[in-house]
Amino acid sequence: MAYNKILIHLGVIAVCLCLFIDCGPKKSSNGKATIVDGHEKGLKDYYMDYFKMGVAVSPRSLNDSSQSALITSHFNSITAENVMKMGPIHPKESEYNWGLADEVLAYAEQHNLMLRGHTLCWHNQTPDWLFLDDSKAQVTKEFLLGRLEDHIKNVAGRYKGKIYAWDVVNEAISDSKDEFYRNSLWYQICGEEYLIKAFQLARQYAPDATLFYNDYNVIDPVKADKIVKMISDLRQKGAPIDGIGIQGHWSVYEPSRDQLIATLERFKPLNLDIHITELDISIYTKEHKRRDKLETDNDTFTAELEQLQVQEYKMIFEVFRQYKNDISSITFWNISDRRSWLDNFPVRGRKNYPLLFDQEDKPKKAFQEVVGF
Repeated sequence: MAYNKILIHLGVIAVCLCLFIDCGPKKSSNGKATIVDGHEKGLKDYYMDYFKMGVAVSPRSLNDSSQSALITSHFNSITAENVMKMGPIHPKESEYNWGLADEVLAYAEQHNLMLRGHTLCWHNQTPDWLFLDDSKAQVTKEFLLGRLEDHIKNVAGRYKGKIYAWDVVNEAISDSKDEFYRNSLWYQICGEEYLIKAFQLARQYAPDATLFYNDYNVIDPVKADKIVKMISDLRQKGAPIDGIGIQGHWSVYEPSRDQLIATLERFKPLNLDIHITELDISIYTKEHKRRDKLETDNDTFTAELEQLQVQEYKMIFEVFRQYKNDISSITFWNISDRRSWLDNFPVRGRKNYPLLFDQEDKPKKAFQEVVGF
């Protein structure tokens, strides 16, 4: 009898151990995300207690089964990479191209994804007609602000209640240390009034959206300080700015941990929502800091570069988690290394490998570091 009881106890222990092993986390055979209760966890699941995880998409990627699977598995927010920008969506004064933008919206709604809007006012990818009258002369400030209202009324108004955040103004601050605002046609014609007006119109026509100023190279303390001053001044003048979008177009060589922390600390006193809007980690030194010729780059993703990228991604996400009360969303700029806007830019023919998924849409070593906390 005692022998049978021992066997029973051993059997119970064995069952418990099996249950523990089966219910615990397991790595899939191809190195993808952890498996819990039979379901593969994505980025959005690992970070559900931290921030939204987003990705920039094109209509082409939505119709690619492999890319679509990555989107729905790993992200809960998407941004239209190009098709909501002024040039593509509003190429002529009386013409709007709604088809591709509507396709992105339909995909978001079908898959229960949140949608960020990008972007209502920018100096780039803006059609020439906007700044010219019928005689091809430059328009007046009043005329240009009227066109800006028409654009925001139609675009933001069309997607009212369906886009949770808008990058209202993009990249208005100059990179030159001796210049404050970028000397764009917007600024030449309207001065800073166009920024105030853009945010006021966005609030009017998209009242439920969170409104962001979005810019790159924000880890430069000079530029960051200019952005802080600009936002403070514009808010005092009536611009309803809710957040700062920090474009994370970084590299395996920067930012350092101290740089990134210092940048986030600069914006904390503004009490604004912070989104990391365009994250990718290039394997090349940033071009504005290069002294050698760009053509000497070898576009091979070497083991050394891979390790540098792993370390950089690990570090920045450690910092992001540290600032989870300030950062509410992180958006990668493209889905995988299969296609990145950094391919052929700024060097034609040069391949880059800046994302967490490789050219076969599989997780890279950096992915494991990002989720391994």
